[in-house]
Amino acid sequence: MAVLQGEYFSQARRGMESFTAILPVDPPPMPDGTPGYADPLWPTVYLLHGYSGGRSDWLLYSNIVQWAMKHRCAVVMPDGGNRFYLDSEETGERYGVMVGEELVEVTRRMFALSRSREDTAIAGLSMGGFGALRNGLKYAQTFGAVMALSSALITDEVAGMTPQGGGNAIAPYGYYRSTFGEPEKVLGSDRDPKWLARQCESRPRLFLACGTEDFLYSQNADYHQYLQALDYPHVWWTRAGVHDFAFWNPSMEAAMDWWRGGNAHGDPA
Repeated sequence: MAVLQGEYFSQARRGMESFTAILPVDPPPMPDGTPGYADPLWPTVYLLHGYSGGRSDWLLYSNIVQWAMKHRCAVVMPDGGNRFYLDSEETGERYGVMVGEELVEVTRRMFALSRSREDTAIAGLSMGGFGALRNGLKYAQTFGAVMALSSALITDEVAGMTPQGGGNAIAPYGYYRSTFGEPEKVLGSDRDPKWLARQCESRPRLFLACGTEDFLYSQNADYHQYLQALDYPHVWWTRAGVHDFAFWNPSMEAAMDWWRGGNAHGDPA
């Protein structure tokens, strides 16, 4: 297993983009016990961090290296700033294009990654869970699976913000306007995961997880119910837990098992 730090000039972000890649380079044993390098191109998950986090979070606080080894898949973890992996008209930084198109193509050129949709997934926690849902559905021709943990599904809240009312305890109104665009235009746009799920024709497989004591549980349960109403098949994985890696470790392990093995260890809906 190799862990590499990479950097390239991002046209989408108009600046340098950094990422960490986990690559299953260790040769699997051949039937006779000798090492061999007969692996096909690697399945890949693009794994997103949360608000105020960074690309090293998954390496520091989770067992992502062990899961990559178990499933012989590559993992690419970019830096997403605090921009919800969206494209900002105000700043010109296109984080959505970066994770949904550019980073996929750049890393496929760099490494031996499969170009198959079924071998390509996007995942994340909190803000990264939102980013995984939004970009997994928007770029459904690229991603065959989405794994979203404790997703910051705050579009309804953002849509109700005004300059007079301000933002919330996390950030001021100006931050949400520059990140999501004009609040009154958020719902029914490609910044709205509900609208995207309704419009999506090439539906990627979905794995949703949230702890029952998480402050975002009601928003995630609402999205689960919305998908049920759409008759969009998905896995709804919920257990006792809050907004931390004590929940994200088991839920991400279950998500990886589901993605690569088809066993959800959860509650199909």
